[in-house]
Amino acid sequence: MVKNILRFIHREITGLHQAAYLLGVFAFLSQVLALFRDRLFAYSFGASHSLDLYYVSFRIPDFIFASVASVVSISVVIPFLVERLEKGEAEGKKFIDAVFSAFFIFIVVVSGVAFFLIPYFIHIFFPSFHGQDVITLVSMTRIVLLSPIFLGISNFFASITQVHKRFFLYALSPIFYNIGIILGVLVLYPIFGLVGLAYGVVFGAFLHMAIQIPFLVEHKLFPRLSLRVHFQSIKEVALLSIPRTLTASSNEIAEFFLISLASFMSAGSVSIFNFSFNLQSVPLSIIGVSYSLAAFPALTRSFASGNQSEFLDQMITSAKHIIFWSVPVAVLFIVIRAQIVRVILGTGHFDWNDTRLTAASLALFAFSTISQSLMLLFVRSYYARGKTIKPLIINFLSAGAVVLSAYFLSQYFLTESLLRHFVEVFLRVDGLSGTSVLVLPLAFSIGITINMIIHWIDFSFDFPAFTKPVFQTLFQSLSASIMMGAVSYIFLGIFSNIFSLNTLLGVFLQGFLAGIIGIVVCVLILKLLGSVELEEVWSTFHKKFWKTKDIVSEEIPL
Repeated sequence: MVKNILRFIHREITGLHQAAYLLGVFAFLSQVLALFRDRLFAYSFGASHSLDLYYVSFRIPDFIFASVASVVSISVVIPFLVERLEKGEAEGKKFIDAVFSAFFIFIVVVSGVAFFLIPYFIHIFFPSFHGQDVITLVSMTRIVLLSPIFLGISNFFASITQVHKRFFLYALSPIFYNIGIILGVLVLYPIFGLVGLAYGVVFGAFLHMAIQIPFLVEHKLFPRLSLRVHFQSIKEVALLSIPRTLTASSNEIAEFFLISLASFMSAGSVSIFNFSFNLQSVPLSIIGVSYSLAAFPALTRSFASGNQSEFLDQMITSAKHIIFWSVPVAVLFIVIRAQIVRVILGTGHFDWNDTRLTAASLALFAFSTISQSLMLLFVRSYYARGKTIKPLIINFLSAGAVVLSAYFLSQYFLTESLLRHFVEVFLRVDGLSGTSVLVLPLAFSIGITINMIIHWIDFSFDFPAFTKPVFQTLFQSLSASIMMGAVSYIFLGIFSNIFSLNTLLGVFLQGFLAGIIGIVVCVLILKLLGSVELEEVWSTFHKKFWKTKDIVSEEIPL
């Protein structure tokens, strides 16, 4: 039984859609756990000052993860690993040992230095916290500092497993990560208080890493820590990874600034921002991340072999399917946002005011769902071609747009009643306190949209044939989605007179049935418009993409 399970988990997945849908399914399962995790937080704390402390404790470790752990991110290591393994397994293993040793020492040293500087960082970046809050925040942050070490190692392991097309292992990691956090809420928090939540995060990060170890050990690919420095391998990775690390850091800097700004707003603003950000991350993880990850190895191989036509075809197919899925989901999130938030988070200490603010914030995030997903694909397309400077420059411009937009919008929101009144009425939060937090997702969406547009224009200069077929899919998906949104909105009103909206079941049925009817309309319109993506999706599922060939040989195919 156990052997069969391990064979199922370790088997090879081939094909873009098979890999993308596999990653999408497991991303969905992971997001279900993440939503259950957030529901536990909402039930236990609501949008409160205590939960603000928990979310703030992530900021410095997350920045370390983005700025240090991304040195050995999947997009960095895979091209080098593919090249080394093509020369032989011995050469590949030598590369793995060298890069792992250098990375492990580096991230441990950085985390160790950060451990002692945490109090100063808290004082500089989050001065709104005082007294016991600072003591608690320092303790939690120091504990969470272990997570970027485990997650960084896990990402390095994932580069190896993905090169060997073991997407199951990578897909399982986030599920175990969320299990660890949930155990922190249910088991460790009652024992240790808020610090117990930090222990849960570290345990989840450890599980994220540990799930990939059996495959590496079985195939003799587990890295060995060595003090012998192979400067050539490290130099090659460092030269390519530094711009990519800075690229990832730019996005983290923008989010860091938004959280810092939220900490100056009313209590619970940090929680509102994070709850809505996590909700909008569900379609991003299922669609954008899955397709960009699944496409990256194929893009790398196509470009490395000089097959420009195949490279462009992969990009067009990936972009079209990202748009095909993202546009309807974004529209649904905007239309039934209140029902989504109330069903998932509306429990315990999470009251109706928290629901309305989180729903409004979710709607603003949803406007950039498509841009976020496409941005991931564009960035990986540049990395597959060995280009790192352009995405670095574009991402820093985007981060700057987010920061400047957030700062000036927050000032304007407080001083000019016209903007505040428009936003509050448009998003149906008029009369609530704490609405200033809404400028943060608005600024985020503005910056990300600018980022995507610049990436698209620049990519189109290199590949002029990219835009036309993708625009066709965008037109079809947008047309069908607008009709879907209108139909869903109408049925929300109809079902509000049928179901009791004072119960969880009533709210769920209202949103679920209105969404299902809208989706049916969307599918019918896409069918009438002759959507190629709709046919491809049906064909992929019809062939049962999950039935793949088991690997029984000890030889690892590349």
